[in-house]
Amino acid sequence: NSVGMALAEQLLAAHFGKELVDHYTYVIASDGDLMEGISHEAISFAGHLRLRKLIVLFDDNDISIDGATSLSVSDNQLARFVASGWAVQAIDGHDEAAIIAAINQAKLNDRPSLIACRTVIGYGSPHKGGTAAAHGAPLGPEEIALAREHFQWPHPPFEIPDGVLAAWRQLGSSSERLSWEKRLDQAPKRDDFKSRIAGELPQGWQEELAALKEQFIEEQPTQATRLLSQRVLETLVPHIPALMGGSADLTGSNNTKVKGQQPINADDFSGQYIHYGVREHGMAAMMNGLALHGGFIPYGGTFLIFSDYLRPALRLSALMEQRVIYVLTHDSIGLGEDGPTHQPVEHLAALRAIPNLNVFRPADATEVAECWELAIQSETAPSVIALTRQAIQPLRQKYSSENLCARGGYVIQDTAHVRKVTFFASGSEVGLACQVRELLAEEGISTAVVSMPCWRLFEAQPKAYRERVIGPKKAVRVAIEAAGGFGWERYIGEDGLMMGMKGFGASGPASDLYEYFQLTPTAIAAQILQHLQSRVPNL
Repeated sequence: NSVGMALAEQLLAAHFGKELVDHYTYVIASDGDLMEGISHEAISFAGHLRLRKLIVLFDDNDISIDGATSLSVSDNQLARFVASGWAVQAIDGHDEAAIIAAINQAKLNDRPSLIACRTVIGYGSPHKGGTAAAHGAPLGPEEIALAREHFQWPHPPFEIPDGVLAAWRQLGSSSERLSWEKRLDQAPKRDDFKSRIAGELPQGWQEELAALKEQFIEEQPTQATRLLSQRVLETLVPHIPALMGGSADLTGSNNTKVKGQQPINADDFSGQYIHYGVREHGMAAMMNGLALHGGFIPYGGTFLIFSDYLRPALRLSALMEQRVIYVLTHDSIGLGEDGPTHQPVEHLAALRAIPNLNVFRPADATEVAECWELAIQSETAPSVIALTRQAIQPLRQKYSSENLCARGGYVIQDTAHVRKVTFFASGSEVGLACQVRELLAEEGISTAVVSMPCWRLFEAQPKAYRERVIGPKKAVRVAIEAAGGFGWERYIGEDGLMMGMKGFGASGPASDLYEYFQLTPTAIAAQILQHLQSRVPNL
């Protein structure tokens, strides 16, 4: 997170100048924090970009919950940071003068800084200081009293001495702050800066996107949704400067970079694209930092299968209500020869289970544009946009100024007769459902197809609308998704049919895999007919 914040400072300074953006990012990190794998991703990335305004104060006390850190780690942390291009100091963490001097020294460096502060955990506690007993449990009334005595602190709990309170309140009217506010008022880019920090969107971007939707309707493109997403980004990026793109070493596969979008590097932060490297977890956490800092709408790409690696930070995006966009491509068994290790089966269900996360899986070009529009507008919830590797067929034939995906689910093909079958599908399988519908029509069976690009938004619709879309209870409800079926039962009920994956994928061309797993129009139509005949023998 802090690396993302420090990166945001450098990016904004490159655009607005140091007279407006010139601050440091400080971190207090524990022994345990530096054991986590994500610490290596963050340290390496920050060192590579030479984020000199990032200062980490390492609470170096050699204690974790289980006891001494020597139980599980013997790393030379200082050497590790040096190896990643950081400036390193080691001081007495209980010496205020040493801390001030070390911070001042860190500010002179042209690299990020680690200040290893040797401390005693529970310092001042005569019986628990320096032990794991001070790590996660309260000291207790008697030990607290002894610690107060050690520090000669006479004030009761939650009472802030007047002198301390007055000093804190002076910070709000400091000369540095007043000087900055004056510079802001006189800055040529004042309004732009305020708008960026407030998270406001510029004028005109939706009109440009609407024009692209019309173009999609005219073209009826048959492309992978990841390629269609790139076309949407080609429209959005020039019109929304806050969009900061990136990928975890899969730029050419995720299609997250567009023409004219320059990557940043340690010598030039004026670009609008980040090469995160193979650091999915770090990428997601850095995007959180960019969003929390303000001034950016970060989006980053990787394969849907690798959402496992970034899930903790994605969950925090949702918990913190941040506008962070995850572009997760290769979203089904349709990616083919890469095999089951790269074919997500349970991932859509796992992501849909996260509260306050919009999981979008668009079915065609128009839906891709609409899902991107919703993700850009979503100020209090992150978004996942799951995209295909394989080409899909165009479905929407008429332009609509309404964003139909905003309803989460809608009837994309309907019947004039009473429905006997209602299909529910997302992404590439919406087209598959439409093909099955045509086969059943030849048998005189009336059907409707419901596209479900975002369950969360559908659940937010009025009950009457949801019931109208779901249709009559007597109709057979069929869900089609080239993934695990967990969760679809809320729409198809106990008697419904789930056409999806019951295990892991396999290696082979996408068309062969869909055939093998019986996810073809003919195979699905046959199963539905068999089910209907079992319900009504004389059909």
